Amino acid sequence: MSDYDFKGRGILVTRAAHQAEGLTRRIRDARGRAIPFPALEIAASEVPQRPRELLRQHWDLIIFVSPNAVHHAQKLLSGRLLRGTLGAVGEATAAALRHYGYSIDLMPRNRYDSEGLLLLPQLQQMRGKRVLIVRGEGGRRLLGDSLRARGAEVGYAEVYRRLAPEVDPAPLLARWGEEVDLVSVTSVEVMQNLIVLLGEQGWPLLRRTPLLVISERMGEEAERRGFETVLISTGADDESIMSAIQAWIGEGA
Repeated sequence: MSDYDFKGRGILVTRAAHQAEGLTRRIRDARGRAIPFPALEIAASEVPQRPRELLRQHWDLIIFVSPNAVHHAQKLLSGRLLRGTLGAVGEATAAALRHYGYSIDLMPRNRYDSEGLLLLPQLQQMRGKRVLIVRGEGGRRLLGDSLRARGAEVGYAEVYRRLAPEVDPAPLLARWGEEVDLVSVTSVEVMQNLIVLLGEQGWPLLRRTPLLVISERMGEEAERRGFETVLISTGADDESIMSAIQAWIGEGA
């Protein structure tokens, strides 16, 4: 029995297919209607040798920016465990690290993104420290650039690729008004892919539908793009998203 009651609301789940099952199940257990529509695909790096080499070096601090970074890094390590201080950008990433037997030394307290990490007192004086950021190809530069400015030597282990899926949105758009009450997105890239996938026909529908994002930065970006109602979860993990949906329903959605 779920502690939540979503009262039949339809929630569009845009996570990559391999990551959506848990949230989809919890929404349905809470008497919600989960509507899977993956707006992102995750694939292994096409050139794994370099990130594998970086993961096997000594670093003073290794920061993981997503659960995908954790899973694909562990694949490259072939069962070997990392040593040293580990950081996670948020609770979902920390949970992925715990799954593989790691403990987490650094995690933001209130804001679960790069900005939140950079506020931690442990990351203020970084002169002489070697830091490895584990991420997907072409991620944000803010974290690495900021740590370099504080004196750190920074490397990037880019362990996976993000791809936009090929999907026909017509069936979803045809029933949007009757079925979709809320859209959840967990990255700016997912938001952008969703806008592109739904196209000109879908944008008016998407823009008017409440959008749930996972950080203040994403909320600001969503408002800049023209979304009319933007809700912000406290994190990307399932529990935070579920709590945010329940709060929205409690406000009379």
